[in-house]
Amino acid sequence: MNVKKLLTLLAFFVVTFAVNGQARQSPGESVKLSVSWEELTAPDFSQALSLSERVCIIPMGVIEKHGNHLPLGTDVFTSREISKRAASKEYCVVFPFYFAGQIFEAMHQPGTIAYSQELLYKILDETCQEISRNGFKKILIVNGHGGNNNFVTYFCQTQLAKQRDYAVYIFTPEVDKDTQKKIASIRKTTTGGHADEAESSVMIFFSPELVKIDQAQTQSGEDQMRLKLSNAYTPIWWYAKYPNHYAGDARDANSALGEVIVNQKVQQLSEVIRAIKTDKETLRLQNEFYKECVN
Repeated sequence: MNVKKLLTLLAFFVVTFAVNGQARQSPGESVKLSVSWEELTAPDFSQALSLSERVCIIPMGVIEKHGNHLPLGTDVFTSREISKRAASKEYCVVFPFYFAGQIFEAMHQPGTIAYSQELLYKILDETCQEISRNGFKKILIVNGHGGNNNFVTYFCQTQLAKQRDYAVYIFTPEVDKDTQKKIASIRKTTTGGHADEAESSVMIFFSPELVKIDQAQTQSGEDQMRLKLSNAYTPIWWYAKYPNHYAGDARDANSALGEVIVNQKVQQLSEVIRAIKTDKETLRLQNEFYKECVN
C-alpha cells in the first residue's frame, strides 16, 4: 500500500471515529435537547422525559391589553421565556404557549380572550391529565398573570378531590434583598402593577421589537379611585381603579431593569425545578391522603 492510500485510509478512520464518537455522546447531552415540548421529535421526547426526571412546566398567561405599548400576549411571552431559561439551567420540559386564564376584568378591551370559568378549569385539568399520560408526574405551573393567582391556587387545591398519579406545584417567586436594591437603583417609578415600568422593562429585555414605548403616555395608568370600600371585595375593583387596563407609568422602562428582574426569577425557578426533581414526599403524602379518604 503506498503512502497516499495509507494517509487517505487513516484520515477516513479518524473522521469516522470522530463522527461516531459525537453520535454516541449527543443523546446524553442536555444542551442538544430542546426544553420546548413542541420542538422535540418523538424519539427526543422519550429522552427528555428521562432527563427531566418527569418534571414539566406549564407557563401560564392570558391574552389581554397591556396599556397601548405592550403586546397582548405579554404575560404568555414572559412566563414562557423565563421558564425556558430556567429549564435550560436545570433541565425540564416546557409545555407550549398556554393562554387560557382568568381575564374577565379586561373583556371591555380589544383583543382579550376570556374563556368561561367552566372551560378554564376543564382545559387546565385535562392538560395536566395529558401531560401525566405522556409520562410527566410532577407538573409545575409558572403563572405570568396576576389575575390567575386565585384561580391556579384553587385549581391546585382541588387536586385532592380525587386520586391522581401526578402532583401539581405552583411557582411562588420572591424578590430577595439584593435584587430589591438593584431594582431600586435602576427603577424610576414606585407605583404600578400592570404594563408598568417593571413589566415593560422585562418585555424590552426579551423582545424590544414588540414594545412601542412611545405609546406609553397616550393613556393614563393612574389609579382613578372610583370605588371606596373598606373590608369588602368586589370583582369590579380593578376596572374601578384602572379602566384603561394600564397601571403605572412605563415611560422609563429599560432593558437593564428587565435583565435584573428576569435573572433573579430564572435563578429562583431553576432552584425550584431542582427541588421538585428530588421531592419524593409530595406524591407519597398525596397517595397516603387518598387512601385515608376511602371509607
